[in-house]
Amino acid sequence: MKVLALLLFAALLQGCGTIHNTMKDDTDDRVMLRGNDPVSYFAGGAPQRGSPAIRSVFDGDLYRFASEASKRLFDANPKAYAPAWAGFCASGVHYALKAAIGADVYLVYKGRLLMFGSERSKANWMLDADENIRLADQYWEAESKDVPYRLQNAKRLVFKVAHYKTDRELDAEHLRRYGKLPPGAPEPR
Repeated sequence: MKVLALLLFAALLQGCGTIHNTMKDDTDDRVMLRGNDPVSYFAGGAPQRGSPAIRSVFDGDLYRFASEASKRLFDANPKAYAPAWAGFCASGVHYALKAAIGADVYLVYKGRLLMFGSERSKANWMLDADENIRLADQYWEAESKDVPYRLQNAKRLVFKVAHYKTDRELDAEHLRRYGKLPPGAPEPR
């Protein structure tokens, strides 16, 4: 019955959702990082807003830059600056989910730009960062990379991966390890 329901739902969602976590604004489609300069994430501090006039396309996505110098760095090695897993939330990708999020919560980890939906999800993801990267890379290549996010999420919300943990379970683990809840977590009842 679950399979039939998923197939019907998948048919309804066919073509819905983007393959990468991009946005459309008044002038452009497939804008990555909500228009922020990808190079600026590696400089420390808050990411800088990119200019629509200074731009490059990589992997079909439009990137904007705060300066020509940032654009040159990006153009020389776009894979070094483009966000991992096409900008989807890192705390979802290791569950084979593609959460479309903003571009303000991030982490540069082992040279990779990782995006998060919240400080809470980032803190809980850090509980097992290296294993989460391994799993995310595995699921990304094996099943999620070329699938629209709504279709991928419908599949994995019905058929969860074996290691799936809820926010509540992750919060409890964070509390056990560090003696406090992650930022933004509700107090336990």
